[in-house]
Amino acid sequence: MRRFTASEAYLARAERVIPLGSQTFSKSRTQYPFGVSPYFITRAQGAHCWDLDGNEYIDFVSSLASVTLGYNDPDVTHAVTEQLQSGVIFSLPHPIEAEVAELICELVPCAELVRFGKNGSDATAGAVRVARAFTGHDRVAVCGYHGWQDWYIGSTARRRGVPRATQELTHSVPYNDLDALRAVLVSHAGEFAAVVIEPMNVAAPRPGYLEAVKSLTHEHGALLVFDETITGFRFAKGGAQEYFGVTPDLATFGKGLANGYPVSAVVGRRDVMKLMEEVFFSFTFGGEALSLAAAKATLTKLKAQPVIPTLIARGQAIVDGTRSIVEANGLADVFSVSGHPTWSFLNIADARGATAFEIKTLWMQETLQRGVLSVGSHNVNYAHSESDIAALLQAYADVLPMIGKVLDQGTLRQALRCEPLVPLFKVR
Repeated sequence: MRRFTASEAYLARAERVIPLGSQTFSKSRTQYPFGVSPYFITRAQGAHCWDLDGNEYIDFVSSLASVTLGYNDPDVTHAVTEQLQSGVIFSLPHPIEAEVAELICELVPCAELVRFGKNGSDATAGAVRVARAFTGHDRVAVCGYHGWQDWYIGSTARRRGVPRATQELTHSVPYNDLDALRAVLVSHAGEFAAVVIEPMNVAAPRPGYLEAVKSLTHEHGALLVFDETITGFRFAKGGAQEYFGVTPDLATFGKGLANGYPVSAVVGRRDVMKLMEEVFFSFTFGGEALSLAAAKATLTKLKAQPVIPTLIARGQAIVDGTRSIVEANGLADVFSVSGHPTWSFLNIADARGATAFEIKTLWMQETLQRGVLSVGSHNVNYAHSESDIAALLQAYADVLPMIGKVLDQGTLRQALRCEPLVPLFKVR
């Protein structure tokens, strides 16, 4: 049995100086059940990683979907190493800023001008600010997860510390529900600057949905913003907007833009983005050259190699294989699979007398023991091999029927070697 003694000891040390022991909420003990989980990774290569106790995993988190090529991709590492010899940050712009912006404009349908940030929250906040400046309106409708900053997080359960006045300017609407969006826009007619939406996450858009969102948004004098922090350079070379054939006014990118290096981008129509000359969106490290070198290498590889088709093929094998296991074992009331093949979700329902979080805890306990690192999604990267996918499906073939059995016996809690996870913050 895998042990996590070193991880748990180090967590106690980290929590003395870091809230939750992690700089990222999604990597903390709130998401990984204590007693059956690792808490620190010391190295990663390709699609595999090793924890502080020396346990090896096939990593389907892919650093929260920011790694699209694989850890320590040789082309990216070479580009970063080469750039390091010349410097990291400078007193004037480095030419690589324009080179990466040119690549993005070549690949992304809506991109005519580009501004860089460091993470997805920077980019979405920048898009909202420039949309407000362009339209002269203040309100924003949101659908999906858009980062930690006040303008968005004030519309969620994690709003503590956000001024009420800011909270009241953001309106959350459900996905695939045009009537709900229309009702929100009508309720404050002429006051919306933008509709910010993840073009797809757990569910696929219904036919015509994204086109209708664009039309409705423009009808109400607002700009359409696609938050492609995850879908960008994953669904297609040009992101979900290319994949679905719907071009927004603005779009935001992060995560896979540089295979895990910290850089994000706001892109969009020239007439809107030109306001970035006046709207303040400026970072000391916005032109940091190592991350831009990684971005250049990543985008170049996306153009030259079958990265996206490989992600889709590997991901489709996961989706099809998992569904087969669920159906063969009569578990459709407990488990289902949704999402895009490159970013799919194992959905868990309240079922057979147990809560979804109790079931998820047991699922995590058992998959981690089998060397699979996941929190419920399959974030495929280019380094995942057919044998990695086979190992994941073998773990599911072992674990899912076992969960069905303990549910039927009413012994799920006895099967747990830890306290179950509790719902804290659902982002999608």
